[in-house]
Amino acid sequence: MSGIRRRDFMSLLGGAAAVGPLPARAQQPAAPVIGIINAGSPDTQLDRMRAFRQGLKDAGHVEGENVTIEYRWAENQIDRVPALVTELIRRQVAVIVATGGSDPALAAKAATTTIPIVFTIPEDPVRLGLVASLARPGGNATGINFFSNELIAKRLELLRELVPAARRVAVLIHPADANAETVLRDVDTATRAMGLQIQTLDVSTGPDIDAAFATFAHDRPDAVFISGGPLFVSRRIQLVLLAARHALPASYGSREYAEIGGLISYGTSLTDAYRQIGIYAGRILKGAKPADLPVMQATKFELVINHAAARVLGLSVPPSLLARADEVIE
Repeated sequence: MSGIRRRDFMSLLGGAAAVGPLPARAQQPAAPVIGIINAGSPDTQLDRMRAFRQGLKDAGHVEGENVTIEYRWAENQIDRVPALVTELIRRQVAVIVATGGSDPALAAKAATTTIPIVFTIPEDPVRLGLVASLARPGGNATGINFFSNELIAKRLELLRELVPAARRVAVLIHPADANAETVLRDVDTATRAMGLQIQTLDVSTGPDIDAAFATFAHDRPDAVFISGGPLFVSRRIQLVLLAARHALPASYGSREYAEIGGLISYGTSLTDAYRQIGIYAGRILKGAKPADLPVMQATKFELVINHAAARVLGLSVPPSLLARADEVIE
């Protein structure tokens, strides 16, 4: 190295030494983590989770940018739910979002009194002990009640209007579901008031559903009523195909069934409900307390009629029913 170059080089080193070490880059705070626990399976929740993330975005949080989401799926095995909730607590999530029936909300509430919980639930959360009141939840949980149980009578009325000759209705129930007894009670009350007879069948797996429909070959009902819950949503293709194969009119609780060929569905717009809980989760991340966020009541309901399925079954859909439908699938 020449003398001039050496002097320049040493001068540069001296200048660097005078300045001192470069300051460390300011450490960015870790993004908060939302833990989602769902009793069902991910492939049945794509639209709902998309709606949840939209609500979260509306509240200022975007997954992968300023918030992380950890997903836990029970795959319809209700007994797995408590362990999955424990995993999320160990992950030190900032919020637990409990979806897919009452079981995740109950498990989360039993596991923590400090981590905020946002739930979707098909029945009265006050009766279940999740909140002190709808207006003032008072604890670490809030969310939305989407009235699945309260809509049972309405669903049966719509089914009767579509199939006026129906006298005997088979009801499929998942007995492990936390609100199975409530569903049975509400179905019994509604069918008695309408003069209908019910035949209850407990199912917990896909083969159970096959077996239930097999009994209809020799013990045929006039119609089938599918109760709510993640098991039935995950088996919706099987249910719709079996109802068509046995030429049985069937009523379902959400539009996913009618969209793939089910006869009629009536229930809360679950995409709207999930968007709402996304907003609540975002508000909690910004400092809101669940105790101060009223439990929301679902306000958007959807009646979907698959007219093509009705024609295959030889049913004439009353014009008044078609006029009331939010969507008619031809």
